[in-house]
Amino acid sequence: MQLKRDGWSQRDIAEALGASEVTVSRWVARARAGGLDALQAHPGPGHPSELSPAQRRMIPEFLWHGPEAYGFWGQVWTCTRVAAVIQEEFGVASHKGHVARLLKELHWTPQAPIRRAIQRDEAAIERWRHEVWPELLQRARRERRALVFVDESGFYLLPGVVKTSAPEGRTPIIREKVTRAHLSVMGGMTPQGKVDTLVRQESLNGLHRIEFLGHLMRVAGRRRRVIWDGSPIHRRLEVTAFVSDIQGRIRVEALPG
Repeated sequence: MQLKRDGWSQRDIAEALGASEVTVSRWVARARAGGLDALQAHPGPGHPSELSPAQRRMIPEFLWHGPEAYGFWGQVWTCTRVAAVIQEEFGVASHKGHVARLLKELHWTPQAPIRRAIQRDEAAIERWRHEVWPELLQRARRERRALVFVDESGFYLLPGVVKTSAPEGRTPIIREKVTRAHLSVMGGMTPQGKVDTLVRQESLNGLHRIEFLGHLMRVAGRRRRVIWDGSPIHRRLEVTAFVSDIQGRIRVEALPG
C-alpha cells in the first residue's frame, strides 16, 4: 500500500513483490474497504478441544501414578500411552501429535530419568543432611580436622560412542579389542574442592584403602575426618585396625544408604 501511495502501478508492485497482478488488485481492494488491518492474517481457530479445562488439569494427576498403573510395562510415558490414558479416563481419542502439544502446555517435557539405588534411604539422607552434616562441620572446626569425602569407581578402557553423520544405511563401525582391562580409582574431595586420587590396574581391596588413608595423612599435614559410604570393604578388619592404630589422626564417618 505504501508503494501504491508512492504512485507505483499494480504491475510494478506485482513484479517487485513476486506476486500476480490479480493478487495485488485484491490486496488493494481489501485495504481500501477495511484499512490496513484487513491485510493481516486471520488464521482459523482450529478444531475445538474435546477436553474441558478441568479434564486437562486432571491429566498430570493421572500420569503421576506411573505407566504401570494403566497396564504398561516400564516407567516410560510416550505420547501413544498418554493418548491411551486420555481415551480410558475421558473416552476421547487423541492423536499423538496433539498429545505432544498438550503435554507441552501442561509443562511435561521429555527427560532422561535419574538412576537411584534401591537401597537409598530418603529419610536417613534428610536426617544426615540437616542434623549430622552441620554437627560434623562444627566438630571439624573444634578439632581442627580437615573433612574429605571418599569413594571408588572403575573405568573400563573402551572407546566412547557418540552420534555421528554417515551415509544412510551404512552405520559406522568402531573396531575394538574386547578386554576386561580397567582402571580402579579411589578419590577424596574436600568441601573446598581439593582432590586426591589413587589409581590401580587391579581391583581395589582393603590394603589399597589403607594406602590411600596414609597418603591423605602425608599430604594434609593435619588430622582428617573421612566420610565414605557403608561398603563392606570399608569395614574390613585391616582397615578398622589401621584407623584404630593411628591414634585418632583419621576418623571415619559413614554416609546413609
